[in-house]
Amino acid sequence: MAPARRRGRSTIMEGLRRGWENKFQVLIDPGYTALLGVCLCLAELGVTHWVIQRVPYTEIDWKAYMDEVEGVLNGTYDYTKLQGDTGPLVYPAGFVYIFSAFYYLTEHGSNIRVAQYIFAVLYLLTLFLVFRIYIVTKKVPPYVFFFMCCASYRVHSIFLLRLFNDPVAMAILFFAINLILQDRWSWGCFFFSLAVSVKMNILLLAPGLLYLLLCRFGLLRTIPKLCICALLQITLALPFLLENPAGYLVRSFDFGRQFLFQWTVNWRFLPEYVFQHRAFHLALLSAHLIGLLLFCFHRWHRSGHSILALLKDPAQRKPQSRRLSANITSWALHSAALYIISFMSGTFTRCHICCGAPIPVSCQALPKFLYWALLSCHGTLSLLHQ
Repeated sequence: MAPARRRGRSTIMEGLRRGWENKFQVLIDPGYTALLGVCLCLAELGVTHWVIQRVPYTEIDWKAYMDEVEGVLNGTYDYTKLQGDTGPLVYPAGFVYIFSAFYYLTEHGSNIRVAQYIFAVLYLLTLFLVFRIYIVTKKVPPYVFFFMCCASYRVHSIFLLRLFNDPVAMAILFFAINLILQDRWSWGCFFFSLAVSVKMNILLLAPGLLYLLLCRFGLLRTIPKLCICALLQITLALPFLLENPAGYLVRSFDFGRQFLFQWTVNWRFLPEYVFQHRAFHLALLSAHLIGLLLFCFHRWHRSGHSILALLKDPAQRKPQSRRLSANITSWALHSAALYIISFMSGTFTRCHICCGAPIPVSCQALPKFLYWALLSCHGTLSLLHQ
């Protein structure tokens, strides 16, 4: 054991020595992503502790979350009867189970400081999972990670000062992406579905996942993966479906919810009557769908063959499609999902889509100027938005 520990220490010291000798390369060479990621995670330990101790907590939804899960713990399984301070319970069943655990860990939701430290651990875990995606793909210069985490006031606010459910959903999502990068598709689909069960906006990434599944497996072998997603949703929701199936579906997957003007960020410049108008809603939905189709036909699928070829088994395609590498998987998933959820979904939705996590952006997903523009905007707006 002692020689192994010495080898581990010597490897770390060697990495630090090489990093110091190549100080500027550390900032621009993706090969140093792991080294800089470790340094930033260590820095974030101090930052998160300072934020929790020094910045006042702001109550928005936490008490409502606790009231909603308390109703379930008291034996109410009819979703239409579950309420919180801010309104009815509108999240799927996975949210109930996870926040029920938080309910007990935080003395029925009353110990806010413990809840903040739970979310601090969740934040560091999310940061690790995001950095691991970049370590595998080696596409983004490491210096941008500083703007993605340490310089982002909004990310710290969402995790540590607001205790929203977005961070829980995004942590599970990034874990699913890591599994997919390791070619563990069944487990990746399982955890993707688990993320959806915490908050419905994860469904915005479904087109990217579906495209990847078809690329990798074809239609027939994709169906079992989709069944995993569906089966998990049914299993988690079973107590509520048995009590009031229509009430559960309408409340937890309500695609017709009317968002309040006060919560929008992207469309604040519009008059409220325009924001609430049905024609505006349909225009945004149409723009979102058109954007998806354009990406599907002109960005993700550029082999020269019909997109219907994706329905075939990969072994029957001409030319035979090679197995998806980590970089190809990451490009498709990031361009289809993370780029769209951070850009298109943020643009074409009435409320501010708050992922609650550092937003990975793939260099290959965007034209060069858009990549740098969006990356710069993310770091800057994270400091300004609140």
